[in-house]
Amino acid sequence: MDNGSNLWIEKYRPLDFKDVKGQDSIVQRVEAMVKSKNLQHMIFSGYPGTGKSSLALVVAKQLFGENWRDNFLELNSSDARGIDTIRNDVKDFAKTISIGSDIPRIIFLDEADALTRDAQNALRRTMETYSKTARFILSCNYSSQIIDAISSRCVVFRFKKLDKKDMVKIIEKISKEESLKVNDKVIDLLYEVSEGDVRRLENVLQSCATINKTITEDLIHQVISFAEPKEIKNVLELSILGKFVDARKKLLDIMMKYGLSGSDIIKQIQKEVLNLNIDENRKLKMVEKCGEVEFRLVEGSDEFIQLEALLASFALIK
Repeated sequence: MDNGSNLWIEKYRPLDFKDVKGQDSIVQRVEAMVKSKNLQHMIFSGYPGTGKSSLALVVAKQLFGENWRDNFLELNSSDARGIDTIRNDVKDFAKTISIGSDIPRIIFLDEADALTRDAQNALRRTMETYSKTARFILSCNYSSQIIDAISSRCVVFRFKKLDKKDMVKIIEKISKEESLKVNDKVIDLLYEVSEGDVRRLENVLQSCATINKTITEDLIHQVISFAEPKEIKNVLELSILGKFVDARKKLLDIMMKYGLSGSDIIKQIQKEVLNLNIDENRKLKMVEKCGEVEFRLVEGSDEFIQLEALLASFALIK
């Protein structure tokens, strides 16, 4: 589900720097730039759903106030990733002065690591030419995909996944605003399935809330098609005991019950391997096998054959 299709993502977007959770050191440095009105070109790099786009919007709102929409251009580079986008849309916006302010306008390129090489070179030239009238904020998952000529002109901020304490604050705020009932076990599960991604967290909560205002573990599993860890652990225990047929049947039942694909289930298997009561060497070999099977699945191999081979390899590891 993308940003535009989830009303909660827009509803709970940070309005001020204090509302951006889990990135304190980054927020402090960016806020200092805004207060001094000495904004530099910036690269926001890191995991999805950690506040990169939200912080860029906060910067624009704090700098331009009511006129922020007139002085802020947001483009998603995964949709418009060619050189024409840079030469036309970006260049036209960058060469005009700010409306109602003497501060350079802001151009926010989301998923900038999807820009082609030619587009990035054109962007580099645009950044040089219109530095007096525009500042660029580039958001990406992998800063290594941004060419050196651009990286050297920007301050790079690396966003981390949110810690549990920060996710809990967000869950509690949303629960209060939306009159949701959650307990500690539900909060733990929400943190586990969201993996520090606030966007995923809001998607899960909104989907659950449409069904019932009382959020339970079963409801979360039902909504996100996420197998219960104890069921996956049971499959692994059967396989390491050499009960291959039973383990295979149990795994297929789980996949049918929750509608899981091979790629979904392999990630849960890898996590539960670490919780098994076996020696570390066996865990290492099992994790290694998970990596091999995951690669084969990505390359297009039959998921049922690969998962059966994985369980067989677990049974053979001594």
